[in-house]
Amino acid sequence: MTISLNGKKSDARGAETIADLVERYQLPPQTILIEHNGLALHRHEWPQRSLAEGDRVEFVRVVAGG
Repeated sequence: MTISLNGKKSDARGAETIADLVERYQLPPQTILIEHNGLALHRHEWPQRSLAEGDRVEFVRVVAGG
């Protein structure tokens, strides 16, 4: 399935949910925010949020600083 990931066409790598996608890309969940089709998601929503052909997903890495 092809999705838009951070503005680029990408293979979902067999992921069926947002949580699967995070796992496939080996991202540390505590350091990212995710937007799915224009909607910001809470981490507890990731396992229930299904992916479909053409979905738009944005990964935003959170960086602390001062």
